[in-house]
Amino acid sequence: MGNVVVRLQSIELKNIKNVNDGKIEMPCSFRKNLDYKRAEILGLYGQNGSGKTAVIDALFFLQRIMIGESLKEELSDYIDAKETQAEIAADFAIFMDDIIYEVGYHVKLHKTSSNQVEIQREVLSSAKYDGEKRSNKIIFMDYQRDENTTVFTPKKRLEELIEGNKEYRTDLIVAKKMAEKSNCSYIFGDSSREIFFHEFENAFCDYSYIIKALFRFALTDLFVIRNSHSGVISANFMLPMAFRIDKENQSSAKMKGDFAVSLTEPTILDQKRKDVLYRIVEEINTVLYTIIPGMKMDIKDYGMQLMDNGENGYKVELLSARDGVPSIPIRMESEGIIKIISILNALIQAFANHSICLAIDELDAGIFEYMLGELLDIFTKSAKGQMIFTSHNLRALEMLDKESIMFSTANPKNRYIHMKNIKRSNNLRDVYLRSITLGGQNEEIYAETDSMKIARAFRKAGRSKDNE
Repeated sequence: MGNVVVRLQSIELKNIKNVNDGKIEMPCSFRKNLDYKRAEILGLYGQNGSGKTAVIDALFFLQRIMIGESLKEELSDYIDAKETQAEIAADFAIFMDDIIYEVGYHVKLHKTSSNQVEIQREVLSSAKYDGEKRSNKIIFMDYQRDENTTVFTPKKRLEELIEGNKEYRTDLIVAKKMAEKSNCSYIFGDSSREIFFHEFENAFCDYSYIIKALFRFALTDLFVIRNSHSGVISANFMLPMAFRIDKENQSSAKMKGDFAVSLTEPTILDQKRKDVLYRIVEEINTVLYTIIPGMKMDIKDYGMQLMDNGENGYKVELLSARDGVPSIPIRMESEGIIKIISILNALIQAFANHSICLAIDELDAGIFEYMLGELLDIFTKSAKGQMIFTSHNLRALEMLDKESIMFSTANPKNRYIHMKNIKRSNNLRDVYLRSITLGGQNEEIYAETDSMKIARAFRKAGRSKDNE
């Protein structure tokens, strides 16, 4: 496939949590500019319960679907309680040599009477731009679970797919049955990928490249860090480090995931995982001492220990080391420092790689306000990848362009908006706070709270407590 860069352009949610309809757009898409040569940051701001976390959750479930995993039962809890269907639609730009593909992926979810969630429909569409002209955007694969006459439409694409191998027709039917049984994506499921990833020599070649590029993006380039990631840190239980490293001597092979290290006791690792941990810590230390002056991480190796499976393992513990001070267990550091360590490798990847998209819920949790602003400013000026984050700390509104900030609203049918009438000289933080009290935007951005009612409620609750 050569050098391929995939960039998220937008994502739209329907009936996900408290979002009946809402769409966020990355800055380049908002400016109608197809480009991947610069960093893109999008911060989501709004009052509690207004749909910010829903975007991160939707990206997480979209990633799971696009790597062919089975849908988890928990997904039913994320569909609006009053609805049985939900939708996630994402647009991507795929930069492949001198060609740009504008691709849309739309998935419709259905909640059954037994509270299970199924993929009811998947649609892939694309347009091609070769530097001179852009084709019309067309649907090239439309899969419907309840369609029994064909595996997918349009028929022309299906015929192109099986043109070189008639056995593919049977294989596609089997793949559909396997996807239904596994409750996973038909387009990105294991059985279908074996067919779609074939090297085609006809018109289906472009579509094969697109499916392959989207799968690899979701598998190796999309990081989604949800609140559960920070939850185990707050509980002082586990340190999950989001990471991606290239395997040695295999330039195209990558390892990616969450490397979890216990905060309560030493961790026992096999040789392979031990080597990975040393690689992660080495990369993190390159940046950590500049963010937390004088600090680096060490790994204390207690030596070999037998693992539960009978194989030899190594007992290790993460330490915090500072100049002139004895090393201490990493758990003794503040929650904010541990949070920075947990996401630092992912930030490094997004800083250095055009195709990395990093989505973080509550980026500001535990991070000093000034440091948050500095990190965002550095990322904006020097990074290559994309970052989407939610936050309550308004420092970012003073550091980022207006295209890089979207606000959640009080209207569940139009959840996300850009501020209007923002001039370059305006302080977006001041405009936002003024809009909360005075309005003036296309949607209400804050469901008004009454301080007097809140105070009365507290007094009432206090009296009830005294009477017990």
